[in-house]
Amino acid sequence: MARKKIGLLIGDENDWPTTLQGLSNYYAKGIGWQDQNYQLDYERIRIEPFPLTADTEYDVVIDRLAYWHLNPREWLKKAALLNQTYLLNNPFTFQSMEKHSAYCAMLRLGLHIPETWLIPQKHPPAGFEDKFLTTAGRYHDLFSLPDIARKIGYPLFMKPFDGGGWRGVSMIDSEKTLMRAYDESSHTLMHLQKGLDNYEVFVRCLGIGPQIGTFHYDPSQPLHGRYIVDHQFLNDEQGWEVQTITKIINSFFRWDFNSCEMILKDNTMWPIDFANACPDIALTSLHYYYPWAIKSLFAWSAFCAVKDRPVHITMNIKPYFEIADSDRSYREKLEAYRHLADDHLEAEAFEEFKELALANLDEVMWHFVQTPDFDHTIVETVQTTFPYHEHDQFIAHYRGLINHWVEAESAQY
Repeated sequence: MARKKIGLLIGDENDWPTTLQGLSNYYAKGIGWQDQNYQLDYERIRIEPFPLTADTEYDVVIDRLAYWHLNPREWLKKAALLNQTYLLNNPFTFQSMEKHSAYCAMLRLGLHIPETWLIPQKHPPAGFEDKFLTTAGRYHDLFSLPDIARKIGYPLFMKPFDGGGWRGVSMIDSEKTLMRAYDESSHTLMHLQKGLDNYEVFVRCLGIGPQIGTFHYDPSQPLHGRYIVDHQFLNDEQGWEVQTITKIINSFFRWDFNSCEMILKDNTMWPIDFANACPDIALTSLHYYYPWAIKSLFAWSAFCAVKDRPVHITMNIKPYFEIADSDRSYREKLEAYRHLADDHLEAEAFEEFKELALANLDEVMWHFVQTPDFDHTIVETVQTTFPYHEHDQFIAHYRGLINHWVEAESAQY
């Protein structure tokens, strides 16, 4: 039996790694593919000093740490460049193509991005105060932030140009809140973006390889209530569009594991946040949709490992820009982009792999979530997430939502 090792680069998360490893254990007999049987070993990666010439035993790495932790980020770059390790996600593009660059690229492709301005820092970059003051005195033009806000129109959102999981995001509805948010931004370079109020639907998509989960989302709710169990909140055309946009973004930037937030307003789909190096996959937030996310992550990482999918470090943007510059309609451009995305994500080969090598994955996941091991993960996750006096309430809450998923899927088994 051939063995493939998949590394999990994680920080304070324990729910999804435990579930992923538990699901893998259900495949103790291995995964059969093209006359070979493969054993998948999911292992949590330790962080330590390393020589740049060091080999690695990992075939695939699922990264949830390098967006803020520099040591593993540089290890990932070494592993990709020297060891040809396949990475979910690409640390090179996530470092260089932050939210600002991502907005610019998708504007270039013709997607509907809300009006966005880049605002100079309130305070000089740390360590460069003298240089900044000299440069500002010579070349920086004075500007009126309230005038810019009025030009864009309230409401607005002020948020860091490079993102960071709702870090420093402020909803702006007046000049007073505008100036307070700008004062509090300090050294951070900020975007000022048009807010889309009175919208019809807020959508969050989770892309894992070519698999796209589409969820009705309410960001105004507490964490456990943001994902709404709702299967009919978009029509077929809207569903196709949000899945296509997510695929386009991920394939363009060479991202395998990323979420995309969109707002449907006045019959137009507006992508507003789509550079998420650490997308939400927590049991406490996804609840009903958590089994889908775990089995999708398992399937894609297994495919990349077994098929020896080559790591894609560089971007190939020319074909996208050629489509963008053509006289096609918006719908026709999306279709053409989607073909590029499906080619990059090997969508057809992946579906064949799932059908032949993971034919029973859905059923295995259905049985696994009903085991004592999975229930232990629910209990442990609640106990480490919520205050003591809420433990019983939320254990029952998540057990109920998972049971709802089990019942909804039971007709297939």
